[in-house]
Amino acid sequence: MLKRFATAESGAAMVEMTIVMTLLLALTLGFVDFGYAFYQWNAANKAVQVGARLASISDPVAKGLLTAAPTATPGAPVTAGAYGPFVCTSAGGVSCPSYDSTNFSRIFRGDTAVTANDACPPPTGTQRPGMCHFFPALKRENVVITYAATGLGFQTRLSGPVPTITVSLQNVNFRFFFLSGLMGFTDIAMPSMLSTVTGEDLKSTAP
Repeated sequence: MLKRFATAESGAAMVEMTIVMTLLLALTLGFVDFGYAFYQWNAANKAVQVGARLASISDPVAKGLLTAAPTATPGAPVTAGAYGPFVCTSAGGVSCPSYDSTNFSRIFRGDTAVTANDACPPPTGTQRPGMCHFFPALKRENVVITYAATGLGFQTRLSGPVPTITVSLQNVNFRFFFLSGLMGFTDIAMPSMLSTVTGEDLKSTAP
């Protein structure tokens, strides 16, 4: 009896199928999750590009920027490092003089309803989309807008200085669904990404 039990192969196929299906399921769901992570990466990159573009044609979040450039020598170039850098987040801060939450919201959610929360209503008509429309998982606290003097513009320019504007993201994680539940994967911090442009009119009414 013991010898027959030791050599019996009934049920072996079921055991093998269980092992193979487990591995196959993990691989399949892993491909889905990492594909979604790649989508998040692309969406975040697009969001910072859109944010930089909006920041370059909108009223600055740091309204102190408008009078930050030197005025002692009219017409002289504004040298690099003459002001700033002004670093603005949703919380404002001392490095963002005269912080304007409305201007920050315009970059975060475009021309849609301007409120100080993470809501992202869809744009209608001719409304411009904001960063959150390209990366729905984005929150206001993730966005960093930096205005710096890099040697552009001239003193006493009527529309203010010409800053170099950088929009970047902070504290954004890749989100996993299947792998986090099945294999205990934790969220992975998304590498830093940014987009840098030159400021233009710096007015919300610019085209």
